[in-house]
Amino acid sequence: MVAREFNVLFLCTGNSARSIMAECALNRWGNGKFKAFSAGSHPKGAIHPVTLAVLTELRYDTSNLRSKSWDEFAGPDSPKLDFVFTVCDRAASEVCPIWPGQPITAHWGAADPAAFVGTITQTHKFFLKIYRELENRIKIFASLRIDALDRFALESRVREIGRIKLTGEKET
Repeated sequence: MVAREFNVLFLCTGNSARSIMAECALNRWGNGKFKAFSAGSHPKGAIHPVTLAVLTELRYDTSNLRSKSWDEFAGPDSPKLDFVFTVCDRAASEVCPIWPGQPITAHWGAADPAAFVGTITQTHKFFLKIYRELENRIKIFASLRIDALDRFALESRVREIGRIKLTGEKET
């Protein structure tokens, strides 16, 4: 019997940094259990250049990544979503579209690397720090035995994941 693949949407306002990084990380660490997507409520239309630099450094293929609207995932022909995670506070407070499939939702807020002000080295380091924070959450999420949890327990677990910070790095 083939296990089902779960669709996960990561949301941010601009869809240029955090949500893109989360999409890449889950597609890498999801072990075939997950298909990740990302979108923004007000997409920038381009991925932040430091996001692309960090992802390239981490050996991700960035050729098919793009900044897109969350509207692409709210239509009748959109993939049925199993999980929707907001990764920025602004998107978490906005009124979201009605997602097909009544997905489990949670907020996994992380600081906005695109708003960081510093040298090129400091900025790159901050983007990498945010990537690692998201990646750590994603690794915990990917290790959940989803088939062994009822909806209430699963909702509780994914919300708990959003409250933890595991970077282990000093603030820049």
